[in-house]
Amino acid sequence: MVITAPARYTRTAIVLHWLIFLLLIVQFIVGWSMPHIGRNTPVTTLISVHFSLGVLILALIVVRLAWRLTHAAPPQDASVPRWQANLAQVVQWLLYLLLLVVPLLGWLNASYRGMPITFFEMFPVPPLLATHAAGWSWTGDIHIAVAEYGILVLAGLHIAAALYHHFIRHDRVLQRMLPGA
Repeated sequence: MVITAPARYTRTAIVLHWLIFLLLIVQFIVGWSMPHIGRNTPVTTLISVHFSLGVLILALIVVRLAWRLTHAAPPQDASVPRWQANLAQVVQWLLYLLLLVVPLLGWLNASYRGMPITFFEMFPVPPLLATHAAGWSWTGDIHIAVAEYGILVLAGLHIAAALYHHFIRHDRVLQRMLPGA
C-alpha cells in the first residue's frame, strides 16, 4: 500500500505566510520598544518604522487573502478530527481579519493624531481621516488591544496547533506550510 503525502500549500502561499510571520515578529518588537503615542508625541524613527511595517503587513495580507481566495488550501489530512479542522479554519480566517483590522486601526489612529505616515521614507501614505476628527479618538486603544489580545492569542493558538501536529500527532500538517519540506 502506497501512502502519499498530503498536498502542500503553493510556494506563493508559503512565502507570504512566513514573510508575514517574520514581519509580525519585528512589528511587535518595534511596537513594544517605541515610545507611547500621546497627544504631542513626535514621529520618531521607531514610530515611523512601525507605521511602515504596518503598511507593508497590510499590503501583504491583502495579497495573501487574494491568493487564498483564488487558490484553494490543500485538503486536510484525513486523520485530523473534524473539530480540529474546523477550529483551524476559524483561527486562520480570524487571523486574516485581524491582520486587516489592526493595521487599518493604526492608520486611522495616526491620521486622527495628525502623524504623517511614509512607506520607509519612500512615499507618503495619505491619511484616512482629518486630524482630530470627531469620534475617532478610540482607534489607538483598540489597535493595541486587538493586536495584543487578538492577534497574539490567535497566533499563539495557530503555532501551538502546528507544533502539536508535528511533535505529538506526528502528521504532516505543519510540513504543508514549511518551505522546502
